[in-house]
Amino acid sequence: MTADRDAPEHVVWQGKYIVAKTRGRWEYVSRARGIRAAVIVAVEDGHVLLVEQYRVPLGRVCLELPAGLVGDDAGCEDEAVEAAAIRELEEETGYTAAQMENLGEFHSSPGMVSESFTLMRARGLSRFGEGGGTDSEDITVHRVPVGEIGEFVARRRALGHAVDVRIALLLAGGIVGED
Repeated sequence: MTADRDAPEHVVWQGKYIVAKTRGRWEYVSRARGIRAAVIVAVEDGHVLLVEQYRVPLGRVCLELPAGLVGDDAGCEDEAVEAAAIRELEEETGYTAAQMENLGEFHSSPGMVSESFTLMRARGLSRFGEGGGTDSEDITVHRVPVGEIGEFVARRRALGHAVDVRIALLLAGGIVGED
């Protein structure tokens, strides 16, 4: 492993949002231009907000926590993760949050991608619209009772939907407390 760790990093291909790289024997992908991601846990009044949308890399609909990129738009490279999380929650779900709490940085697939995400806890939720994302997105919003998460996920899987790994936070119980 030392040889791989000390090997130079090479860019194999770069697009607008991702970069394919090699280092020693390893092949992996990272976000371009230092773009980061925010994932939002919005649990309140015994319910959690989930979204689902078609994901091209998977070729099917995926059930997820609300999430989005931080600093991906031109002129917004210095966007704060809290501001991005509030913006993404509003765009995707139609809910706004009075407060966003930073729960830390996490890596979802460290053997394949270098991308990390900041897990944010939304508090003080107020619904103001339908959500659904931007014009280029087709997001369905679900407000699910916390006690029914397991059954809800099972029903989505039965429909052939993919499930994002971050849903495991909710399935494990006790990891993310209710308010």
